[in-house]
Amino acid sequence: MSKKILIVAGDGIGPEVMGEVERVIAWYNDKRGFDADIENELVGGCCYDAHGVAVTDETVEKAKKADAVLLGAVGGPKWDNVPYEGRPEAGLLRLRKDLELFANLRPALCFSALADASSLKREIVEGLDIMIVRELTGGVYFGEPKEITDLGNGERRGVDTQVYTTGEIRRIAEVAFDLARKRDNRVMSVEKRNVMKSGVLWYEEVAKLHKEKFSDVTLENMLADNCAMQLVRNPKQFDVIVTDNLFGDVLSDIASMLTGSLGMLPSASLGAKDANGKACAMYEPVHGSAPDIAGTGAANPIASILSFAMALRYTFELGADADLLEKAVDTVLADGLRTGDIMQDGMKKVGTTEMGDAILAALDKLNG
Repeated sequence: MSKKILIVAGDGIGPEVMGEVERVIAWYNDKRGFDADIENELVGGCCYDAHGVAVTDETVEKAKKADAVLLGAVGGPKWDNVPYEGRPEAGLLRLRKDLELFANLRPALCFSALADASSLKREIVEGLDIMIVRELTGGVYFGEPKEITDLGNGERRGVDTQVYTTGEIRRIAEVAFDLARKRDNRVMSVEKRNVMKSGVLWYEEVAKLHKEKFSDVTLENMLADNCAMQLVRNPKQFDVIVTDNLFGDVLSDIASMLTGSLGMLPSASLGAKDANGKACAMYEPVHGSAPDIAGTGAANPIASILSFAMALRYTFELGADADLLEKAVDTVLADGLRTGDIMQDGMKKVGTTEMGDAILAALDKLNG
């Protein structure tokens, strides 16, 4: 049966970068027998403009049935004043929630050709390869109550609730331990057990799971604020970092800048496998919609293309195909091609389509 991919390109530069991904998928269909059918739908601000909601029920159902969802980016100042429940980000959050995408994988990988683009010294980031595993459907972003109340004396109170259960903690930790076994076999579990009860529970449950099933993996623990500092001080000490929704959001953004550009970083959001072995999955670049350059042809498509590489690896279990695509990106960067966000002295500046052309040409050459 053919593979089914749903593309929700979204807003801003989303359609431009996802256009390059579609060209790469077509190449894999033609040259590697990938056999994927693509369907396109709306999500984010563009969906709100068309339907009054950030994502429709029909699109959510299509996403559930797809083998993989590829998302571009959502949001922009155009929709700053829409109702809270209709904001573009609500579409992304609903997809994550309804597809039960509890595990967010965000690699921070520094290509050697881009080591000088980092804000840190080359020797600190060259060869960097971290995988941050972030719990995605629990914690303070989804806990109840979540509200702003009027106290009646001219003051208001905002409440967000941090909530985690044993099951939520164990399943995300299991993903991290499994990934570590395929890497350097080390996991750093990050929380704030010194001041948060949810952090105490996190620490205890990860330790129990480690003892029961993963004692062969090295487990260490670190407080979230210290982890933020250590990511800037000595990032290569980490292999796999597992943490909750809030801290994962912050720490993965810190890690992203070690690599030189948000435009370079992919991510995967994975669900649990059902009885037939199928798991919902959504892949997206870490960068935002960048409305300031939308439509100019200047956007960097590499993060979206690398997100498809993650889909090849984690959903379709085509590791060799994923390796090929990552090698093609590495080749193009080593040849000196750069989009504006990663431009360096002495390099050749190219636009979105030209970068896509170069990656396709590299794929042709590497594929023989």
